[in-house]
Amino acid sequence: MVSRKQPDWIRVILVIALLTVVIVISGVHRRVGAKEEAYDTLKVFSEVLTLLRNNYVDSTESKDLVYGAIKGMLSTLDPHSSFMSPEVYKEMQIETQGSFGGLGIEITVRDRDLTIVAPIEGTPADQAGLQAGDRIVRIDGEQTKDMTLMEAVRKLRGPKGSEVTVTILREGADPFDVSITRDVIEVHSVRASDLGDGIGYIRVNTFQERTRRDLEAELNELQEKGMRGLILDLRNNPGGLLSQAVQVADLFLKKGQLIVYTEGRAKNQNLRFVDEHDNPQDYPMVVVVNRGSASASEIVAGALRDHQRAVLVGTQTFGKGTVQTVIPLNDGSGLRLTTARYFTPKRIAIDGTGMTPDIIVKPPTPPTPAKGQKPIGRRTQTIGEQEGDTSRPLGRRTPDPKKDPQLGRAVEVLKAILIFERPPKAVASGQTDQ
Repeated sequence: MVSRKQPDWIRVILVIALLTVVIVISGVHRRVGAKEEAYDTLKVFSEVLTLLRNNYVDSTESKDLVYGAIKGMLSTLDPHSSFMSPEVYKEMQIETQGSFGGLGIEITVRDRDLTIVAPIEGTPADQAGLQAGDRIVRIDGEQTKDMTLMEAVRKLRGPKGSEVTVTILREGADPFDVSITRDVIEVHSVRASDLGDGIGYIRVNTFQERTRRDLEAELNELQEKGMRGLILDLRNNPGGLLSQAVQVADLFLKKGQLIVYTEGRAKNQNLRFVDEHDNPQDYPMVVVVNRGSASASEIVAGALRDHQRAVLVGTQTFGKGTVQTVIPLNDGSGLRLTTARYFTPKRIAIDGTGMTPDIIVKPPTPPTPAKGQKPIGRRTQTIGEQEGDTSRPLGRRTPDPKKDPQLGRAVEVLKAILIFERPPKAVASGQTDQ
């Protein structure tokens, strides 16, 4: 018992000590309670497993039941977390090391529907007319409603030259089938054009191992031609390597500026990525985005806008901003687990919301096939070609601001910025840009 004759500071110390003991005991009690709750739940799981093994009408394997339970457990989390059986996990490792036949689309699960994030320009999916936001409701006649993301990827991939039929549900249209021939997906990440009037244009299709290096080379060429402003086109770019997204943003920001950071429950998932180089590029920039811009694209666009390095033009981005970690398990299976979320420098969460451009410009509404009709594939017409000519790869199209409202607005915005940033002497002497 604390005596009233004791000095106040002693009584304060004793009270703090008592509170500390209470907090520690409370914390231990919570941990013990959590463990007991987990054990009780596992008892229920074990009970159900035994009942199924002994009473279900058909013979069952314990491994199949456990795998099914794990898949169901992960399906309650988010669409990017999934369980891979030993066969699927081994196949994933092989595919990441070599070439494979595919369609050239990035897919995800949104509102329990298998959804196209974006078709990659120049690939079979792009040439077949698939669009960002299309929902794949069947693959070769099989419903996708209960498929995991990895299962859907396996069914869409296959040998080069083989065919797969997907049933597409597009907003405002009846479901329609599209048959696509798989091909080896080899995408040129970066391409550039000189739009005249000192305006350079660079399109980044995906973020691959060579993206930073290729982009830097294209920037140097455009600067040699007198580039005074840049349009960076990230439309229908589904993402790619985080390291390359950071290195691309690094080209345009100042040393020490934050590019992106991640937050997760585990401390090793809390990471900050900062610009590490002094870059001389200080020309005005406009970044063009749409609902097919996702993940790494959103990281770059968010960093450039948050630091007022670029103006965003286009439509709302897709909103994929989570980090997945692949964890091998003891029996050769694997776990693909969402472990963190991306945030822009101004703490804007990317996942689930995307980014709203500074200037919203909607693209023309593409033709939607009527019931029983096939979708209209994209054309590759350029100057000097015949109508409907598909002899040139789609990825080599020359950008045309007159036919592309989003690109046209980006050019207008960039020209306006250049006018306001023109040196006063040039304006006073009546000089004009040719």
